[in-house]
Amino acid sequence: MCGIAGFSGARIEVGDARRTLETMIHTLHHRGPDGYGFHVAAGIGLAHARLSIIDLATGDQPIRNERGDVWTVFNGEIFNYVELRADLIARGHRFYTQSDTEVIVHLYDRYGDAFVDHLNGQFAIALWDARRQRLVLARDRAGIRPLFHTRARGGVWFASEIKALLVVLPERATLDPRGLAEALTFWAPVDPDTSFAGVHSLPPGHLLAIEADGSETLRQYWDWTFPDRDAAPAFTSIEEATAELRALLVDAVRLQLRADVPVGAYLSGGLDSSGIVAMIRGFTDTPVRTFSVAFEDAEFDESEHQRAMVRHLGTDHTTLTVSRRQIGEAFPRLVRHAEAPVLRTAPVPMMLLSARVREEGYKVVLTGEGADEVFGGYDLFREAKVRRFWARQPQSRFRPLLLGRLYGYLENSPVRNPAFAQSFFGQGLEHIDRPVFAHVPRWTTSQRALNFLSPELRASLGPWDPLAFYEQRLPSAISNWRPLARDQYVEAKSLLAAYLLAAQGDRVAASNSIEGRVPYLDHRVIEFGNRLPEHYKVRGMTEKYLLRRALADLLPDDIVKRTKQPYRAPDSASFFIDGKAPAFVDDMLSTERLRKSGYFDPVMVGRLVDKCRAGKATGFADNQALVGILSTMLLDEHFVRGRGAT
Repeated sequence: MCGIAGFSGARIEVGDARRTLETMIHTLHHRGPDGYGFHVAAGIGLAHARLSIIDLATGDQPIRNERGDVWTVFNGEIFNYVELRADLIARGHRFYTQSDTEVIVHLYDRYGDAFVDHLNGQFAIALWDARRQRLVLARDRAGIRPLFHTRARGGVWFASEIKALLVVLPERATLDPRGLAEALTFWAPVDPDTSFAGVHSLPPGHLLAIEADGSETLRQYWDWTFPDRDAAPAFTSIEEATAELRALLVDAVRLQLRADVPVGAYLSGGLDSSGIVAMIRGFTDTPVRTFSVAFEDAEFDESEHQRAMVRHLGTDHTTLTVSRRQIGEAFPRLVRHAEAPVLRTAPVPMMLLSARVREEGYKVVLTGEGADEVFGGYDLFREAKVRRFWARQPQSRFRPLLLGRLYGYLENSPVRNPAFAQSFFGQGLEHIDRPVFAHVPRWTTSQRALNFLSPELRASLGPWDPLAFYEQRLPSAISNWRPLARDQYVEAKSLLAAYLLAAQGDRVAASNSIEGRVPYLDHRVIEFGNRLPEHYKVRGMTEKYLLRRALADLLPDDIVKRTKQPYRAPDSASFFIDGKAPAFVDDMLSTERLRKSGYFDPVMVGRLVDKCRAGKATGFADNQALVGILSTMLLDEHFVRGRGAT
């Protein structure tokens, strides 16, 4: 985990370039507290904030090639750098460091823009080709590491986080109505959009080249792809697939343990993170140090399962128990790091846990993110399966009863009232043939927050059909895929990349100088998972069927068979303890403050606040609306009005 920032072609005096870069990179100190590095030359400025993990002695960035005409700064890790380095040396390349970074410049020398195809890693890269006066920006396949860019003052500016752009380009500190609407509907702005007007996110799996004349070429070099619905089976037996998956996962874990500092792991008590820790114990010599978050609220707490796994694996373990009050008090800090509206408080406990990891002397943790998206783990996938079955006989009273097997972990589950369940999950049955079919109930719930927008902001959006908007961003090939593949693709592009890997992943870990690594999102694992037939992933109503088989002999039977319980945290209840809210909540949601900002209708928000204060907001729609409105107001407070500390 590091931070990068810089510019190319900007109208800026050479003497001012270094000071500008220092201003930018200092806002990213949390991402890289171990030192700064700079490269300034005609047409280019590169800056790097380092979190030293590999090659502690000589790995400082920027890094150059032998001739000194290709330079790079990069955030993340190239896990297969050992193999790449050996191959490049055999081909005559000369290295001056032991770092993973240096393979980037040599690969570019040899393969040009196709260098990204050789990387197994999680990365955001800025590369400067001095001979051609050319800037290349690249982001990893799954979108694990962020990278933002904008055009201003005659050039292109880029950074790991938007705050590094705003600190030198205050004209960009304006919230974008469309970005806000997207976040309040899809849980995050849709790439390349962000919450800020004129600032863009480089989409996962993309490379952007800016030539000497200022022209741009955006190329997608990788994507989640699935076989056509009529394609021949990729596997002869489930035993073959199980063995191949086990080998792939072990190799992904082995690669991602590469570091010159100790590596820990998060342990939630579920299948995914437990599997990671079990593979570390069973197939490597790496000592295992594990960390978990627990809750005072029993509805959200999984500590019983965490303790069972600690006993089974014999790990040195730390549990951080988090209260509602702590979540509410830490929420403004989360928003400063997320740089986008959030609809849930769930990232806050992960931010607090990463602080504890840092206190314990660790910089790197392996996590279980991605397994649900790759292997069909969410209730959403099973829910969509039932809803498609139901949609073939929409008048049936019996088919929707299958939904009762879902969401048992929710205290206020929508399936407990059959009539409500039929109404709620019946939303969008007419969209059965659309790629976004599975996501209609979720998006319909979250987009109710749009009802709280002020008339002026709503008018600025014009006519907007969220489903059509999102489908315009999807590849044409998706119509040829099987239903689960379509569901997985949309999930990977919306919730995973835009929210889970961002606000709940990179941003909260980086806020405390922690690097999270995600073996299930090794691109080889994703490509393997995408070739699997549907019934290897969701068999009947059993999710992640093949993954359970692959991990069965490493874990206790009750963990292997345990139904998925998504990680959650108390939402609106975290801001109203016995009806009393922290001062910032009353301030941000006051009638005067809401009216001045112009984003939301003060009267409607006031009613919502009263409902939440009284503890009557039990549904997802009210909770997500309250959290989304509050986080938007905090964004405005910190970045637009500029009164918050960096």
